[in-house]
Amino acid sequence: MSDDQERLTQLRTRLGELDHAALEIIAERQSLAKEIGRIKAELGRPTRDFVQEKEVALRARRNAEALDLDPALAEQLSLMLINASLTAQERDRVVAAGEGAGRRVLIIGGAGKMGRWFAGFLASQGFSVEIADPAGAVEGYAHIEDWEKSALDHDIIIVAATLRQSNVILEKLAARKVPGVVFDIGSLKTPLRSGLRAVQEAGVAVTSIHPMFGPDTALLSGRHVIFIDLGSDRAVSLARELFASTMATQVEMELDSHDRLIAYILGLSHAVNIVFLAALAGSGEDSERLARLSSTTFDAQLGVASRVAAENPHLYFEIQSLNEHGRGALDQLVAATERLSAIVAAGDENGFAEMMKSGKRYLIREG
Repeated sequence: MSDDQERLTQLRTRLGELDHAALEIIAERQSLAKEIGRIKAELGRPTRDFVQEKEVALRARRNAEALDLDPALAEQLSLMLINASLTAQERDRVVAAGEGAGRRVLIIGGAGKMGRWFAGFLASQGFSVEIADPAGAVEGYAHIEDWEKSALDHDIIIVAATLRQSNVILEKLAARKVPGVVFDIGSLKTPLRSGLRAVQEAGVAVTSIHPMFGPDTALLSGRHVIFIDLGSDRAVSLARELFASTMATQVEMELDSHDRLIAYILGLSHAVNIVFLAALAGSGEDSERLARLSSTTFDAQLGVASRVAAENPHLYFEIQSLNEHGRGALDQLVAATERLSAIVAAGDENGFAEMMKSGKRYLIREG
């Protein structure tokens, strides 16, 4: 072995040792963060402290500069560690709250991604979770073969099926006049209007919620959960209590206004990314070649579009097609695209600049 090759081997070995040492330090940091979270909970303080987070990030930048390291890299690493610590603290707080206290929950459609998320979330709170799904049993949870033939005497029944199926399920639950609290987790609400109304008229404690995050979400800080008040204080209060020990932002909204806003928040954003990928697929350009030559903007857009492409296309179609307000958002997208195309074709630089400025003005006004 040459001297250079031996030196390279030695350096790589040392690098591995440092990586291991860094992980040991991170593990110790996580342990300290969990202890801090426990003490904050005992003192009644919130899990998140934005002032402290800012100080940690600034301290990381100062230390990096003293060590001749990139301050931006140090800040990014510190923020990753903060999020990991918050995730652990939030999880511990949810478990410690123990809202479930042995109460029983049935999740109809629990084999789906969000159904599984709720199963894990509620099980961590001490709820006894049962799942009914034609896809079969989910490991770790009791399985109900046919929920329609069961007693349905659960404290909470969560409907986590597709939108079309959810409406039918709600109508069947109404016919049974179940004693527990019922809520769905659908991305749209107007397709469920008849089912929700039936449950309400049957005298069942019912609400409707929309978790504005995906099933891969670990930390709920900065995430929103929408609660629709359908006239049952008992149902709304219980649903909100489920998230009380998390850092999720709770928002109450009327049933009829929900889908109008979701047409833009979900429908428009999904459509932009679907169209973006469709345009790339129809371009004839090699995807690997484009990736090698990509820009910062392209990388960011491709990252979001890739996550959209990985989702269930049938669910996303429901979000587009079943929203009675969805057509307006899509029409706005088409009109804006046609306007941009016409401006570019005409060589209208002023028009192009004004289009960008109008968007900027909107962001400033809405911000």
